Amino acid sequence: MKKDIPFEPVEGVSIAIVPDQEALNPAGLPIWQVYLLNHNSFPLENVIVNAHGYGEQEDGEKVRTSTLRYLFQEVPPHAAVLVEPLDPGLFHLNNQYWVSYFRGSQMLDKKYIFVPDSIVPDNFTHISLLDRIGVLHS
Repeated sequence: MKKDIPFEPVEGVSIAIVPDQEALNPAGLPIWQVYLLNHNSFPLENVIVNAHGYGEQEDGEKVRTSTLRYLFQEVPPHAAVLVEPLDPGLFHLNNQYWVSYFRGSQMLDKKYIFVPDSIVPDNFTHISLLDRIGVLHS
């Protein structure tokens, strides 16, 4: 039964969205990258990241992007892995990353949702694992 399953909280796992100043798109603007961060002293095993965007266009039309799934056999302790590039044209949507992984035999999961227009310089913070600035969701 569901009541018999222990649901442990996810700790030490974050999603970061950072501009890559070294990689520019054809318009000369930075390409944005999404990273999965493991701040823990143990590896994350069999990590699945489901990514998609949803919301409304300026004219009120509902929109939903394709769901993309990424698998990482292991994310080492105190490490970051690149998940995907993110087009700034999607910043006006909710950008959701649902992360599931194993710690030993226990499966854990958490949704990280970047709400519309939250990926802006006012929300930048220094991300020590990447030694770069960006938007961090923990």
